[in-house]
Amino acid sequence: MASLDDLKKRIASVKSTQKITKAMKMVAAAKLRKAQESAEKGRPYSEKMNNVILNLSSGISDKENAPKLLAGTGQDKVHLCVVMTSDRGLCGGFNSNIIKKAKSYFSKILDENKELKIITVGSKGNDQLKRIYGDKIIENISFKESKNANYFDADKVGKIIIEKFEAGEFDVCTIFFNKFKNVITQIPQAQQIIPLNDEGSENSSDESYEFEPDEDEILSNLLPKNISTQIFKAMLENSASEQGSRMSAMDNATRNAGEMVDKLTIEYNRSRQAAITKELIEIISGAESL
Repeated sequence: MASLDDLKKRIASVKSTQKITKAMKMVAAAKLRKAQESAEKGRPYSEKMNNVILNLSSGISDKENAPKLLAGTGQDKVHLCVVMTSDRGLCGGFNSNIIKKAKSYFSKILDENKELKIITVGSKGNDQLKRIYGDKIIENISFKESKNANYFDADKVGKIIIEKFEAGEFDVCTIFFNKFKNVITQIPQAQQIIPLNDEGSENSSDESYEFEPDEDEILSNLLPKNISTQIFKAMLENSASEQGSRMSAMDNATRNAGEMVDKLTIEYNRSRQAAITKELIEIISGAESL
C-alpha cells in the first residue's frame, strides 16, 4: 500500500493535470466556433467551383485535347496521395482516423500493382506513415507556424501538386482529410482532385451558361485555382475537426482525472484511518500492560 505522502503527491499531480486538460478544453471550444464557421462557409464555394468546372467540361467537344488537370493523363498507373493531418497531438482519434482511411487506400493501390507516392501535410501524419511507407513519402509539408488554416498555405500545396503533375510524376491525385460533422463525429474523406471526379457532385445538367472567352481558356485558369480551393476546403474541415476532437478528448481526460482524484482521496482517507486506528491500538495495548 502506498504511503500517505505518496498518495498526497499523486492527488496533487492528478489535480494539476485536470486543470491543464480543462484549460485545453476551453481553448479548443473557443477555437472551434471560428473554425466551424469557416468550414461551413467554405463548403458552398468549393462545391460551386467544382460544379462550374464540370459544366464547362461538358461543353468541350474535343475531349482528347481537354486540359490534363481535368481529363488526366489517360493512365492509372501512378497514384499521388496527399495525407492531411495536424502538427499537434492531444486531439483524440483525429489523426489516426485519417491515417486509417489512407492506409486502406494504400493497400488497395499496392494490391493492384500500381505505384504509390505520398505527400504528408502535417507532422503527425508523417510520423505515423514513415514507419511503414517511408520509401513512398516524397515530401513532407508542415505549417506549424500558421495559427489558422489559410488560402496561402493551401495554394502552396496546390502548386507543388501541379508542378509534379506537369512533370509527369503521377496520374491520379487523392487528398485525405476529416470532414467536420459535430464535436463528437468527424468523417474521414478521400477526394480525388486530379483528374477531376464528378462523383457525388451536385452539378445540375439543366443549367446552361454562355462563356466568354471559350471553355478551354476559362478552364486553364480555373483548374489550378480549383485544386488549391479543394485543398483549402480540406484544411478548413481539418481545422474544425481537430478542435472538435481535441475538445472532446480533453473533456474525457478532465472527467477521468476527476474520477481518479475521487478514488485516490478514498484510498488516502482509508490509509489515514488505518494509521490512526493502529496508533490507538498501540497506545491502548501499552496502557494495559502498565
